[in-house]
Amino acid sequence: MVILGIDPGTATTGFGLIRVVGNKFKAVQYGVITTEAHMPMEKRLLKLHHELSNLIDTYKPDHVAVEELFFNRNITTGITVGQARGVILLACAEKEIAVYEYTPLEVKQALVGYGRADKNQIQQMVKRFLGLTALPKPDDAADGLAIAICHAHYHQTNTRRTRYDQLH
Repeated sequence: MVILGIDPGTATTGFGLIRVVGNKFKAVQYGVITTEAHMPMEKRLLKLHHELSNLIDTYKPDHVAVEELFFNRNITTGITVGQARGVILLACAEKEIAVYEYTPLEVKQALVGYGRADKNQIQQMVKRFLGLTALPKPDDAADGLAIAICHAHYHQTNTRRTRYDQLH
């Protein structure tokens, strides 16, 4: 199974593609989609849509996992991230790919076992799970990989639970 994890944003959207075979995870590709601050918002969203659609067409993920919107203090940032999430959901719907959403807390718990883990702890676990020789960079790409790994864990657990329920 190939999973595309996405950390949404309008300036920088991190992505990470992993292949899952049994209990083994392997990085396929990771990086960021960036847009320039001087671009009008509609052009930034269009670029995000095109580049994400190209990623989906190239790697044909089975599932897409997206980080849920988390409002902290800056509502303006929350609104623009929400716009990026809408474009991401649209691109996935156009390609008829199942989308799964995870909170930052769920991602941290799935990777580290602790909901208040810091960025470095997450990156170290991403490196370990994927057998990488160095920490994945930039941070947004590492977050995309972390979201994909989180989904792999949840998906495996739910698959096992479903099989158990069917047998009993």
